[in-house]
Amino acid sequence: MKKVIVIGGLSAGPSAAAKARREDETAEIILFEKGANISYATCGMPYAFSGVIEDRSNLIVVKPELLKSRFNIDVRLNEEIIKIDTKNKVVYSKKGDYGYDTLVFATGAKSIVPPIKNIEKSTNWSTCRSMIDFDKITEEGLASQSKHITVIGAGLIGVEVAENLRDAGKEVTLIEGDNQILNMWQPKFGKFAEEVLKDKGIEVITSGLVSEFKLDDEWKISEVIIEDGKTVKTDFVILSVGIKPNTELLIENGAEHITNGALKVNERMETSINDVYAAGDNVSIKNIQTGKFDYFPLGTHSNKAGRAAGANAVGSSIEFKGAYKTAIIKVFDYTLARTGMNPKALKHLDISFKTVLTIAGATPGYYPGQKDLITEIYYDSKSEVILGAELFGEVGVDKRIDVLSTAIYAKLKVSDLAQLDLAYAPPYSPAKDPVVVSSFVSENILNENSTQMSIEELESYLNDKKSSEYLLIDVRTVDEYEKGTIPEALSYPLDSIRNNIEIIKNKNKPVLIFCQKGLRGYLAELILRHNGIKNVVNIAGGYKLWQMYSDKITIPKPVFVDLK
Repeated sequence: MKKVIVIGGLSAGPSAAAKARREDETAEIILFEKGANISYATCGMPYAFSGVIEDRSNLIVVKPELLKSRFNIDVRLNEEIIKIDTKNKVVYSKKGDYGYDTLVFATGAKSIVPPIKNIEKSTNWSTCRSMIDFDKITEEGLASQSKHITVIGAGLIGVEVAENLRDAGKEVTLIEGDNQILNMWQPKFGKFAEEVLKDKGIEVITSGLVSEFKLDDEWKISEVIIEDGKTVKTDFVILSVGIKPNTELLIENGAEHITNGALKVNERMETSINDVYAAGDNVSIKNIQTGKFDYFPLGTHSNKAGRAAGANAVGSSIEFKGAYKTAIIKVFDYTLARTGMNPKALKHLDISFKTVLTIAGATPGYYPGQKDLITEIYYDSKSEVILGAELFGEVGVDKRIDVLSTAIYAKLKVSDLAQLDLAYAPPYSPAKDPVVVSSFVSENILNENSTQMSIEELESYLNDKKSSEYLLIDVRTVDEYEKGTIPEALSYPLDSIRNNIEIIKNKNKPVLIFCQKGLRGYLAELILRHNGIKNVVNIAGGYKLWQMYSDKITIPKPVFVDLK
């Protein structure tokens, strides 16, 4: 009879234990958890603050009694393993020592607590990772006397916490040390999310490094002090600045790991130590795209890795090949998603890539309630293989990001997306799905029928050049133009642009064209190209994206147009 010990009871551990039992009815399986709860949904905690998840008990995914009765697993709660002897295959707790044949190490990670002055003296703060954290935030942070809450750290959890605290009626300040929130995404996508938070009444501070907590007479935090001198009066603080893998017990046994301490495991979830498997937020798995060890602390990977580790610990053979940074987050009425590598990663790895950005309706224009979807796809300059994507919108983001994630796994080219047989009905998608539209636009770029300029490139171009050196043309209607345009833009509406070909041609300058979202700009670009004007680019995403990205907007006094 094989003896299997599982250390850790959050997600990977119970997944491993249950799978081990399904694969081997005769194995002796013991699961150790240092706390009083197992298998609870840390990702669901923010939504319980606002009442979306109505009861604390709903956060408990699997109760210890179920693992005992249904899976015949010996669950030891409140028993922390304090030492492991991997040579003699023994684990030690304060209550005793236990031998094993195979060990599954699923200890997860702990919240990082930065060295903020006075943090150790104060009481009215918490991290947001355990049920103990949840209970403290619920009892103190959500108490009626706590009117203002400061959230430090604007990653996935930090933003979700801020949103739900705001929905719970609290005044909220969100502080991020980086120059953007949600820094897994490109800066412009982070800015889109930031503007949504601000519109909902959340104060967002970026490039804000917290240096000190000012305490009142009861040793409670009354003010958060930022290095630049700015202060935030508050009643409670929630820290969400990152996590550190709990791996010391195996590292001291010589286990291989990456810089942050996460254990290196192969596709079978084996560590570098014989008969020791690991899974969850304490491991580093392969990035499928780069082939290098990476860190992906998400529940999806914890459960898949735990399943593989448990099966392999009892002699079966299951592989978990890795991941490639797919993520999604709700930001009030909007959704932000990503998959694969974005320009930050691609430039760091010196990979040549091209970008295509589109704004398209997530549903048909004739169907009520159409919402725009911003899709940006990154693909290899030579092979055209899709490398990554980022999306932002109110409807259908989740559907499209999963299509693009699947495309990355299948190593599809950007041109292949147009051939996908995607589900179509008016409530769900237009006849030309946004993913397909992106493929069509990329085809035009690759065939040199069109050239896109990003809003980042446009801003840089306008800052570097004098307005006399280029023509910036707004091809929207005069009414649209009068309500606001990009600085120095001239109004040449699309439907009359053919009448002005000679005027534009005689200017003999680079032509930068934009419309509201991109389509009319593309049509104007084609008209100019067919009439011999070759030095022309279309601004990807048009004026809508410029509005979302830049504070530089011009309201023209008179409409200065050249119309015949």
